[in-house]
Amino acid sequence: MKLKITIILLLLSKLTFAQNKELGTWQVVNAQLSLSQKWKVFTELQARSNSFFNNFFYYEIKGGLSYSINNNFSFLVGTGRYATYADEGNFAKPFASEEFRIWQQVTMNQYLERLKIEHRYRAEQKWTGDGYRNRFRYRLNMMLPLNNAKLVPGTVYLNAYDEVFLNNKAPHFERNRFFAGAGYILTPVTTVQAGYVNQYNYSLSKRGGKNFLQLSLMLQFKYDDDRERIPNLMD
Repeated sequence: MKLKITIILLLLSKLTFAQNKELGTWQVVNAQLSLSQKWKVFTELQARSNSFFNNFFYYEIKGGLSYSINNNFSFLVGTGRYATYADEGNFAKPFASEEFRIWQQVTMNQYLERLKIEHRYRAEQKWTGDGYRNRFRYRLNMMLPLNNAKLVPGTVYLNAYDEVFLNNKAPHFERNRFFAGAGYILTPVTTVQAGYVNQYNYSLSKRGGKNFLQLSLMLQFKYDDDRERIPNLMD
């Protein structure tokens, strides 16, 4: 109980000091298909807006393949296209940037009673109009089921993470992303989630933060229907 109270207080303090700017929206649709108990494929679509469900300025389309050594350790390779628009409006050209990306990822899970703790390490190779660069990301994610001991259909859960973005060119600390929200596992296939995202960029040309309402739909088509339904928070 003390651990749960501490986590909630940390989340509330983070929200309290977050920037008070116009709220944007961030929509995510993620689908995962288990080919076997070890191999999975996924695809994901995202769209982001500068104001509340208006002035959509960004989208991404990506997919990949993962391999699980066991329930607590997995590898993934992915690729995707990322487009950012410069003008006000909904996907109004010209593009501010277009990007092709490949990444490699390692995910490790820990459990503290019913609390699931995820450590995600990612290395990215990025090709843009400004050339090639590398980026490295680390995300600490915590997921806590409320009305069940495990993440099974009918479970309401809390989810929070913080992620740092580093690159090989100065300034090396590029971005911080914080999320806090809740989700509901509707069926063995379908999970919905909503929450708050604060993203702050530290690069000299794009310094500043943005707040978003994030809405996610996650679909999991499992090879083994008896396993726990841990939502696939790809991002």
